Amino acid sequence: MAEMHDATEELLETILSLEEEGVVPLRARLVERLHISAPAVSKAVGRLTDAGFTELAADGAVGLTPKGRRLATTVVRRHRLAERLLADVIGLEWEKIHREAARWEHVISDDVEAKLIELLGDPMTCPHGNPIPGTKRTAAAVTTARLADADPGRVTIARISEKLELDDAGIALVARARLVPGATATIVERGAAGVVVRTPEGDHVVPARVAEQMFVAINAA
Repeated sequence: MAEMHDATEELLETILSLEEEGVVPLRARLVERLHISAPAVSKAVGRLTDAGFTELAADGAVGLTPKGRRLATTVVRRHRLAERLLADVIGLEWEKIHREAARWEHVISDDVEAKLIELLGDPMTCPHGNPIPGTKRTAAAVTTARLADADPGRVTIARISEKLELDDAGIALVARARLVPGATATIVERGAAGVVVRTPEGDHVVPARVAEQMFVAINAA
């Protein structure tokens, strides 16, 4: 890992994250997610393809080769383990952990990764509810829906997408309302302004762009 540039690892990580979300990793999606220019993405993808980490499909999607998937999975695992350490042990504010972990993921060694897994009890998910690759633990499958699509009623927050983790205003709203994975809330109504959600902190209007990136499990009445 030491010989890989951080930007290369970040690009591979982003491709894998898009796949997790069911989004085809076209170069345009990489531009949106990484906030860099289209020529810069095309150049980076070209380098990755030459190095055997990615391959281009006929529809223009950027796919991971087995070599690229191994590295991307390692980076994602270390990122999410770092998030758990920052949240559960260090106590960093919830809305700050994604960006801080993005700095840590590139410098975690194999030995440190093993110690993190031991220290944290081999967690299944990061604090945002996204799965940590390589965990030996299993959990029952839970059916979820986007908050934007869920009907009024009681729900449990299950997962926050990687895209929302990069939205500073959106993730701050989620943290302020305590709409974090594991928390329960009541969907009051859906409207043009977004979704009205009731929590112990009060009623909150979750804008559509945020609600689209939040996943909830429906609670039995």
